[in-house]
Amino acid sequence: MVSRLSALDASFYSSEDSSTPMHVGSLAIIRKPRGGLTYEELLALVERRLPQVPRYRQRVKEIGFGLARPVWLDDVDFDITYHIRRSALPSPGSDGQLQDLVARLTSRPLDRSRPLWEMYLVEGLSKNRLAIYTKAHQALVDGQSALSLGQVLFDGTARTPDFEEDIWVPEHEPSSSELIAGAVSEWLARPGARLEAVRNTVADVASLTGEIGDLGDRMVKVVRTAARGAAPRGPLNQRVSRSRRFGVVTTKLADYRRVRAKYDCDVNDVVLATIAGALRNWLMSRGEPVTTASTIRAMVPMSVYRDGDLDVGGEGAATTEVSPFLVDLPVGEGNTVVRLSQIAHATESHSAAFSLVDVPNMAALSGFVPPTLHALAARVATTLPSRLFNLLVTNVPGPQSPMYLGGARLAEIYPVPPLLRNQVLSIGLTSYNGAVYYGINADREAMPDADMLPVLITEALDELLEAAQ
Repeated sequence: MVSRLSALDASFYSSEDSSTPMHVGSLAIIRKPRGGLTYEELLALVERRLPQVPRYRQRVKEIGFGLARPVWLDDVDFDITYHIRRSALPSPGSDGQLQDLVARLTSRPLDRSRPLWEMYLVEGLSKNRLAIYTKAHQALVDGQSALSLGQVLFDGTARTPDFEEDIWVPEHEPSSSELIAGAVSEWLARPGARLEAVRNTVADVASLTGEIGDLGDRMVKVVRTAARGAAPRGPLNQRVSRSRRFGVVTTKLADYRRVRAKYDCDVNDVVLATIAGALRNWLMSRGEPVTTASTIRAMVPMSVYRDGDLDVGGEGAATTEVSPFLVDLPVGEGNTVVRLSQIAHATESHSAAFSLVDVPNMAALSGFVPPTLHALAARVATTLPSRLFNLLVTNVPGPQSPMYLGGARLAEIYPVPPLLRNQVLSIGLTSYNGAVYYGINADREAMPDADMLPVLITEALDELLEAAQ
């Protein structure tokens, strides 16, 4: 059955270019199980899970003459070995070498002639570890008709559940003339479809429960912030090149909770204060002018649910969405506690307007949710003009118990958020099993000093901990 891309997905697909590929990535570090996890075993595992994410076997086909939005079609030549690839570091491979590999893979756009995702099994990593890097296009994962593959790939136990044999037969692919005829018929039956096909549809925010809906109170905070004007210009807003740098930071969730308890705020506030402190010191190391009024505006999409919608422990599906939120990080403030206080005050109104999904409630959602929510957060940010903010920060809580992939324990999980147009830095965070994992994606040319950020983030968190003691 032919399925047409939503207006929002079509805008993601059409606006991509070689400098800003629109895919969201994830880097998982796993401990080798006894006997290892072979490439063939990973292929078999993913094949057993593909029925849960059928869009991963579909490709996009454009309609001639732009008569309608592109469509999803079964890939009649689907080859899982093309999408799941094997790579290796010179053993024993270091974390730095792995991060360089991820940066190179992140910079490459996906092959548009095939389903819009790739996975890499990286062997040779030191300390008896394997890495799995996955990337998927923003048009692929909408949280409703298509989840992230990572959400269905991990299990809560080391024992892999049994799955029925999947016998997949692709549907007949219509010819170009048939697709054009269908578009014309749709145009004649619904004249507004033609206008819809050619206009710019980046007009709203995607959510887990719908693609284009009423702006409503979801946009109130964004509009209020945007009314103050465009974000301040600075070194984070430059032309994006085709090359990337990628770095990671591992911190303890207990440290954020300790600061939260001391100052009666949210963990997310502590995260943002940590990032603000790191960016302040980064600016100063560059000799950038930093005054008491200096700010960096971050887009921080938050996972929320409507009152009464979340059916924790029940059989009903949770109605969760990702809400946009713009916050000015006070990088000009030299006192770390005052920075935290200002951020907590700014986020308080957003928390009052929505019911935020906390870690226990997030665990009630099905599967390993962070990959899907990071993808939705990137979708939310992409729908807004980049001039409204300076960088994207995605922060998604994950399960606080071990997860497994084919019996192999997930040790670390780092998001790889995309760079948006004219924004040379994005930061993603996932809390998992007692730790908070940062993934830092930066433009290689505009930020040759991006390798400073992991150290500066650690130092900023230590500063908050020292103040809390």
